[in-house]
Amino acid sequence: MRLIKRNLFIFLTLLCINFVYATLPDINSHDVKKKTMELLHSHVNYKKIDNQLIVRTLDNFIEELDPSKTYFLKEDIQRWLSPSDEDIKKIISDYYKGNFSTFESIHLVMSKAIERRNKFETLIEKDNIPKSSNNEELSNLEWANSENELYDRLLKIRSLQVQAVEKIDDETAEKFFQRVKKKRINREKELLTSSQEEKSKLIYTYFLKAFSGALDAYSTYFTPSEATQFMMQVQQRLFGIGAQLRDSLNGFSIVRILDGGPAKKTNKLKINDKIIAVNKEPVVGMDIEKAVELIRGKKNTPVLLTILREHGDSKDKITEKLDVEIIRGEVVLEETRLETKVEPFADGVIANLKLFSFYQDPKSSSASDIKKALEEIQSKNNLKGVILDLRNNSGGLLSQAKEVAGLFITKGIIVSIKDSSGHIQHLRDLDGKMAWDGPLVILVNKASASAAEIVTQSLQDYGRALVVGDENTFGKGTFQVFTLDSSHDGKVNLKGEYKVTKGKYYTVSGKSPQLVGVKSDIVVPGIFSGIEIGEKFSKYPLQNDHIEANFEDDLSDIPVLHRNEIGRLYKHNLQPRLDSYVKHLDTLRKNSTSRLTLNKSYQNFIKSVEEKKFESESFDIFSQADLQLAETYNIMKDLIFLMQLNEQIM
Repeated sequence: MRLIKRNLFIFLTLLCINFVYATLPDINSHDVKKKTMELLHSHVNYKKIDNQLIVRTLDNFIEELDPSKTYFLKEDIQRWLSPSDEDIKKIISDYYKGNFSTFESIHLVMSKAIERRNKFETLIEKDNIPKSSNNEELSNLEWANSENELYDRLLKIRSLQVQAVEKIDDETAEKFFQRVKKKRINREKELLTSSQEEKSKLIYTYFLKAFSGALDAYSTYFTPSEATQFMMQVQQRLFGIGAQLRDSLNGFSIVRILDGGPAKKTNKLKINDKIIAVNKEPVVGMDIEKAVELIRGKKNTPVLLTILREHGDSKDKITEKLDVEIIRGEVVLEETRLETKVEPFADGVIANLKLFSFYQDPKSSSASDIKKALEEIQSKNNLKGVILDLRNNSGGLLSQAKEVAGLFITKGIIVSIKDSSGHIQHLRDLDGKMAWDGPLVILVNKASASAAEIVTQSLQDYGRALVVGDENTFGKGTFQVFTLDSSHDGKVNLKGEYKVTKGKYYTVSGKSPQLVGVKSDIVVPGIFSGIEIGEKFSKYPLQNDHIEANFEDDLSDIPVLHRNEIGRLYKHNLQPRLDSYVKHLDTLRKNSTSRLTLNKSYQNFIKSVEEKKFESESFDIFSQADLQLAETYNIMKDLIFLMQLNEQIM
């Protein structure tokens, strides 16, 4: 994800970050009140603490303490899961007095739950652990209703662990169970700290996390150590192997190998390989952040990964254990920023520009790279059409979203942002030049989000692009600000930092993709079409709304003194709304439906998607079998033909 390097920089990204609390912030009750007031002052919706916020905060606080739902029983916390109006009033009144006694009470119940959990763990160590063949029951857990149900849950988790360590030698297996136990005990010690001062800091920290998370899906409070880690994410620079991992309970599965990274260069790792040890140290049961930390290290140093690799189909599956050594190197997460391909068509070519994110650094940017790519293609070929592939593009810099969209229009408003005060600011393309003015198709999926949605919807609004792909995109129409100032050597506030949703964005039509996403003109379902992903599935999403359309730009957000002067220069050659594609939509849709219906490979693909016969993270949607892209090429060819035919008739 690419973020603006300044004091309060706007995020238009999908962020999902979980860190351990290595160091508690130096905060007291006064600091907590100050932080919450700052959050409320900046937030797009909430300006004061109300009943809904308290209910959400209680729910979040409980889940912060017990995210795995392996400590509390439902009866332990029922009072706070469904608080009475009197309880809520008391919590609000206490808050303004700097009193967090309710949250101290929940913490006390957690202390008793830890004692119960330890008794269960002692029994489990003595039990003959059964092997579980069905682990689906461990997903989407509710709070356990009884001690027997909780104990059974812990048994199933241990069964999973036993199955995992059977792949490791006895000595390593012993270390694994020691590590799992140590990890649990260390966290319990953190929660049961004997110092009243540390206990208060812990409760304040959990409260701030719970409260910020209650505002919406993207507002977050960071401890100092988390804020430092977050800035590493912002800067997009680290040393490691260049692989994306997913916690699979019995190891860490490789779900993506980054181009240009050490893992890709050595070709020693494969998608679905499962890492079970790093430098002979078991990682099964470890936090994914800790496992990643072990894999990362100094440049040009070796790291030894013990992996499990499966061969064969489900009936004759063989698991092979391998030790793979990789030399760590620099990993720039945006290393595959833009991928360019051309496909011959008639007397020219169709260009496919796969943009992975909206980025900018002193050397390059997404807009400048696209412009250069188009110039180079046009200098060597007769360019007939452009496919801008924004699948899986989760966003990046707002400024780059504006610049990329501006490559395909003359002048005009690209995006408007409305902040928490209701003030609307329009971001415009001003140069009056287009890098490409011909047929343009934007390919999207459900993982296209934020800045990708700005570009897609803006160009769709102007009629400059035809949108193809999944029925709708992710649906993130909000932007966030972050308090950490990276320009001052990334110095972190010892009381913590926060990220808060400041407002929403809208394209020139006045529509926001918030919750609903951008609708495709021609639906060609892809790998994510059958999966429930998107903003509407987040915990506390903000609602969708709209503003007035701004195709007729009155420059109302510009100071009156400058409005006339700017208007004289700006209003010449404004981008008009086009209907070039509208007249061909019915034909394009019919042709696409007919092709896909007769395409056996595509029908088998869709059946697999509907039946969820493969895991989306491990499916390479950009491989040669990219049927969604193949149909997009066909749609582009039809579009070029129909537009040329229309010109001949006219």
